[in-house]
Parts: sequence; C-alpha cells; structure tokens
Amino acid sequence: MNYFLKVDKNILTYSLIILIVIPIFGIKFVIGLLSNILLLLFLIPLLIIVLLFLGFTYFKSKINTCSNCGAISLGLSENCMNCGANLNDINTRNQLDKKPSESTIEVQAEEIK
Repeated sequence: MNYFLKVDKNILTYSLIILIVIPIFGIKFVIGLLSNILLLLFLIPLLIIVLLFLGFTYFKSKINTCSNCGAISLGLSENCMNCGANLNDINTRNQLDKKPSESTIEVQAEEIK
C-alpha cells in the first residue's frame, strides 16, 4: 500500500478532491467547471488571433510610402529616411495635382449579340 501512495500521489490527490467537491457542490458544478475550462481553451487562441489581426491592421495603417523615392516608413517621422522629402506634403500634393482623367477609368460599352 505504501508503494501505491508513493507512486500515484497525484491520482490519489485528485480523486480525494473530486470525492470532496462532488458531494458539496454537486455534479452540475463539476460539469460546468470542466465545460468552462474547455471553453477557455478554445477561446484564448481565438482572442490571440483577434489581437494579432488588430495589431496588424494598426501597423498597416501607419505605413507610409514616399512617392519621391518609394521608400517605406512606419510613420514615426514626417520626413523620408531615404531622400529626406516631407511625407505629408508629398501625399497631399499628389492627391491635389492629379488630373481627373488620370484618376478615372474609361469604360467603353459593347453590344453583346
């Protein structure tokens, strides 16, 4: 008997806990506890995926591309690290200087027979 107690202390401990918890709180409590633990095991990875997606979209919105040299920056500075051009001025100037014919798509209608 002593050999059994030395080897399987964990099984003995968990079985005693279950034998004490079930009569006090009931089987419904134990089933609810186990289902909540399983639910957490499934929801924690989902939460991590959502947080990674939000972080990715946040950093994606901060990325600026210099239209002078094409260098990519994270938006931490207002000037391009490669050519020194002001990123805010380049973006607004390029949007205002575009001709409407350059930014629209011409569509030709064709008759289908």
